[in-house]
Amino acid sequence: MEKKNINWGELGFSYQQTEKRFVANFKDGAWDEGTLTEDATITLNECAGVFQYAQTCFEGLKAYETVDGRVVVFRPDLNAQRMADSARRLEMPAFPEDRFIEAVRETVKANIDFVPPYGSEATLYLRPYMIASSPVIGVKPADEYQFRIFGTPVGPYFTGGIKPLTLKVSDFDRAAPHGTGNVKAGLNYAMSLHAIVTAHEEGYDENLYLDPQTRTFVEETGGANFLFVTKDGTVVTPKSDSILPSITRRSLLIVAEKYLGLKVEERQIRLDEIHEFAECGLCGTAAVISPVGKVVDHGKEIVFGSDSENPGPVCMKLRETLLDIQLGKIEAPEGWIYEIELGTYGQ
Repeated sequence: MEKKNINWGELGFSYQQTEKRFVANFKDGAWDEGTLTEDATITLNECAGVFQYAQTCFEGLKAYETVDGRVVVFRPDLNAQRMADSARRLEMPAFPEDRFIEAVRETVKANIDFVPPYGSEATLYLRPYMIASSPVIGVKPADEYQFRIFGTPVGPYFTGGIKPLTLKVSDFDRAAPHGTGNVKAGLNYAMSLHAIVTAHEEGYDENLYLDPQTRTFVEETGGANFLFVTKDGTVVTPKSDSILPSITRRSLLIVAEKYLGLKVEERQIRLDEIHEFAECGLCGTAAVISPVGKVVDHGKEIVFGSDSENPGPVCMKLRETLLDIQLGKIEAPEGWIYEIELGTYGQ
């Protein structure tokens, strides 16, 4: 396949329109067959449910080339499952999980020349999403919905090397007790925008959100799960019903235990104990692990490791190992690597 004439090394993490996207519509109680279209615009009624009551959810995953030239996607079945869970929580019709994976495949194949070459560290970022498309003025679910997937080539999350982040303990809450924090609803992210803009204005990279009920336990950031490492090398992640179930975090815990032989724990983590950890990182699709060098709690600085300028060795080994699995350098667990050309899971 011939690649697009793109300077892959200069790509940032921003939208660039590709040639085709997948579209399916839900009407009269059923999803249609769906199709690929070159039209990147959406025309909706002014009273569409997505505008009036923010009935929308989304996912994010990446297509990329492995060391042996295959184009693959990492664990798309978990994205399909999570999006179905999000849709049901928002009273939207779940898009069938098998069709989700096939739609991902169709979208990537239709834009295969936008998949960056191996070694560029760039990827084709995929954004599946669903919106309420029919008019609704009373507070109730819409009758009609649209499911779409587009792709956009993006560069590496880190440019110029990996630098640890500085976080602040936020005075805002990301989610409500018994609310929608554990689903990927668009409104969750809109509600975090003021907090992240405020953090950036104050010189911080991200927020550390506490549990909304007691404000004593670590939850997550606006778009990533936490991962901590104890001084004896145990990997610990927060446990909470209002945290989004990160696919990267779940994968890293398996890597830690099965590949690196580390002990792992998933439990509640008190804010007043995080100073005891040797390392801290943020888990997400874009960066895999973003190391955290320092957390500032209303003027009190909590530094991880010997200094806040260098990433911790365990976090970096976890990141390196998962990337090697994704890129085909290390054999992956069964069902982790989905091959676009074959439409099957391989190694």
